[in-house]
Amino acid sequence: MNLNRQNKIHNGKKQMIWLSTPYIGWSLLFVVIPLCMVLYYGLTTDTWSFTFANVTHITEPGYMKALVRSVELAVIATIVCFLLAYPLGMILRSMHLSRNGFIITLFILPMWMNFLLRTLTWMTLLEGSGVINGILNVLHLPNIHIINTPAAIVLGMVYNYLPFMILPIYTALNNIDEDLLNASRDLGAGELQTFCKVTFPLSLPGVGSGVTMVFIPALTTFAISSMLGGSKIMLIGNVIEQEFTSLYDWHLGSGISIILMVVIIINMMLNIAFDAKEERQAKSIKGGKR
Repeated sequence: MNLNRQNKIHNGKKQMIWLSTPYIGWSLLFVVIPLCMVLYYGLTTDTWSFTFANVTHITEPGYMKALVRSVELAVIATIVCFLLAYPLGMILRSMHLSRNGFIITLFILPMWMNFLLRTLTWMTLLEGSGVINGILNVLHLPNIHIINTPAAIVLGMVYNYLPFMILPIYTALNNIDEDLLNASRDLGAGELQTFCKVTFPLSLPGVGSGVTMVFIPALTTFAISSMLGGSKIMLIGNVIEQEFTSLYDWHLGSGISIILMVVIIINMMLNIAFDAKEERQAKSIKGGKR
């Protein structure tokens, strides 16, 4: 009996390994190997000798300014996405919709349009003679001038990455046991106290996932800043893109990319630690219910 069980477990493991082979091959070809190439180019010179000079270039004023500005705009866009996504998640949860698949499709639907086309649409809307200013002129209202400004970049980030914040938050809120909320109310807690002590702590894993899914692409973007910020606003993604495509300095571009990867890894590590802490807190809340 035990032998048959062990054989089934062994065959199951072999099957899992076999089924994961395409994914492993894809990851090696398009993730691991490119990352190794970035590390190799970033830590070598034109003569292929080892150096940290490409990495330390980030301390130069121009590069540091681009990095700081990228972090600032990514943080602002992430906060705005959270402030928009969390109330929407609460509203959708309160509606008790039975067809979650329809809601997910509704969120993903804008993402079916090409990323560059969506951003190009905002260029048409925000430019000086664009649609928005045309409507304002008809209404005899003052024009807005936010194209080629940080505000336009943040707007583009929020528009493109908001679904990545909504989905995990809505999923986390939707998975909260209603009995926990009822128990909190039965014990005399008001709606605000129930939200602060039960709902929000239990939804924090979804918040953490949403923050990561928004912050990382916002930090590394270069298309949004190029199209909505023009040549006046350089983010770290634009600097790296120029090093590769315009200046053809793969070593310096890779060195700066290493710094960006370190920032992303730190963000992910903090998010993992945060999720672990919130998971323990969620277990304690559920344990208190029992």
